[in-house]
Amino acid sequence: MPTHIVFLVLFAALLHASWNALLRGGADRLWSMTVMCIAIAVTCVVAAAFMVPPAVESWGYALLSALLHVGYNLFLVRSYRVGDLGQIYPISRGSSPALITLGAAIFAGETITPGEMLGIALVSGGIISLAFRGRSLSVPSLPYALGTGCFIAAYSVVDGIGARLSGAPLSYTVWMCALWGVLMPAVYIGLRDARSLFSLRPGTLSALVGGLVSLLAYGIVIYAMSEAPLGAVSALRETSVLFALLIGYAFLGETLTARRILACAVIASGTFIIG
Repeated sequence: MPTHIVFLVLFAALLHASWNALLRGGADRLWSMTVMCIAIAVTCVVAAAFMVPPAVESWGYALLSALLHVGYNLFLVRSYRVGDLGQIYPISRGSSPALITLGAAIFAGETITPGEMLGIALVSGGIISLAFRGRSLSVPSLPYALGTGCFIAAYSVVDGIGARLSGAPLSYTVWMCALWGVLMPAVYIGLRDARSLFSLRPGTLSALVGGLVSLLAYGIVIYAMSEAPLGAVSALRETSVLFALLIGYAFLGETLTARRILACAVIASGTFIIG
């Protein structure tokens, strides 16, 4: 994988962990996530006015991805209702690289080298091990965390194919995120009401900034997936759990044990092999 792609994806991983920490630390996570999507929608609609639309062949993928992103949002919010960032994040992110590699092989005809496969296995295994407490994996919202991982895998494969068909990965990202950013508020209003969505709250600015950060992070990832194997890019992106672990320790009062540090070393080894 090209070196510049490796560093770009690692930067996206840092951004991704940062907005997840903002979401986990919020009082009303469904509202925070929806406000993030509003910021994404407004930014993308403005940006789309200055871009050539992606190729028609990619439009169906953009719509499907937007729907999958809404499902991902709902599952992620539900996961964080009772789970720690240090547990939910590793499970949801660690379960996706292997699924993406399989999906890319089936739907995109990708092949992957034995070295990249080993790197993906190390990254995924190290990530998932971070969720264990002793020898048990006791997570009250485990089904939702695993469901989140499945949504991640699904929209990643869809976007990888869509970006390649679009002829313009940046334009594809903007159009897909605009659709996603419009759909999520509609779902929120259906579940609750419009008045609560548009009321000013203490976390409004943080949520708006989080939306812009998440947009930048995923734009980088879609570009990387148009240039490199989907599974390898996904595994590198999921090193965001390392950043999430440090953020959870520094700002959310979560513990950092020797076991977790060892898992971080395994993840770093997998990252080195892939890169």
